[in-house]
Amino acid sequence: MKIKNLLLVLVALIVFSCTGEKVNKSEFPQVKEELSEQLKVLVQAIPDDKVPRSYPNKDGDYRMAGIRDWTCGFPAGSFWLMYEMTGDEYWKETALENTLKLDGVQYRTTTHDLGFMVFCSYGNAYRLTGNEDYKNVIIQASESLLTRFNPTIGCIRSWDHNQDKWDYPVIVDNMMNLEMLFWASEVTGNPKYREVAVSHADVTLENHFRDDWSSYHVVSYDTITGEPVLKHTHQGLHHESAWGRGQAWGFYGYTMCYRETGDKKYLNAAENIGDYILENLPEDMVSYWDFNDPAIPNTNRDASAAAIMASAFYEL
Repeated sequence: MKIKNLLLVLVALIVFSCTGEKVNKSEFPQVKEELSEQLKVLVQAIPDDKVPRSYPNKDGDYRMAGIRDWTCGFPAGSFWLMYEMTGDEYWKETALENTLKLDGVQYRTTTHDLGFMVFCSYGNAYRLTGNEDYKNVIIQASESLLTRFNPTIGCIRSWDHNQDKWDYPVIVDNMMNLEMLFWASEVTGNPKYREVAVSHADVTLENHFRDDWSSYHVVSYDTITGEPVLKHTHQGLHHESAWGRGQAWGFYGYTMCYRETGDKKYLNAAENIGDYILENLPEDMVSYWDFNDPAIPNTNRDASAAAIMASAFYEL
């Protein structure tokens, strides 16, 4: 397995770096300082009723989104991680301010992205403060997410839009939201959240992946039979292409599922998806936006996909 070879290389690098004083530890405070400065600039740009979604455009303005956007929990999560890294109360206060304005999200039943929205924000808030109010928000969000589960299909519905195209769409991105459900079962002792997460992971594993372990983006199901009827993309190059971030979602998702369950089929899936990714990454390891773009190597990269992949490789 290429992943095992990669891990051996990483272990070797760690061992050799620990035998001498060649590691420049002074670089790490510099990285922390640069992260802090960048995020402080971001904080100053955040209005009360929106969250930053992307980097500044060519005019220097951040791309903002509403607090109901699927990315709304990411800024707060980033601020909580800065607080954890630095211990600076400024980051705790900033994180709290940007978490509490998402309070109403926990009751939403029209989105599958509640893990992104709530677990990144309130999940880190609870982990770092122990405040029971934050735990209750996550449990309520998990309840809301369960309303989107169809037992005939065995999956959580992703989108409600484009109903003329897809009867019951399930996107590979949804693997990321299962982590919140595993957590909810752990803290409440109620197995229902975990059961839904496992069912969703199993059905996705059966229907989303091709023989080479590349992933479809969208699979639409028949609500009567529970069978898949369409396999499409919504953000990739074409229906049979491998959208870069989609591969990352699946890779992280099954790495996480193995962590939460210990089930070797999830480990096998993660290793195989990781192998596919390694075989298709450029030398600098920053993912192409779609691995089947005929313009490769002269095409766009996706740093967000690269970050997700790196996180999964690190854990695996």
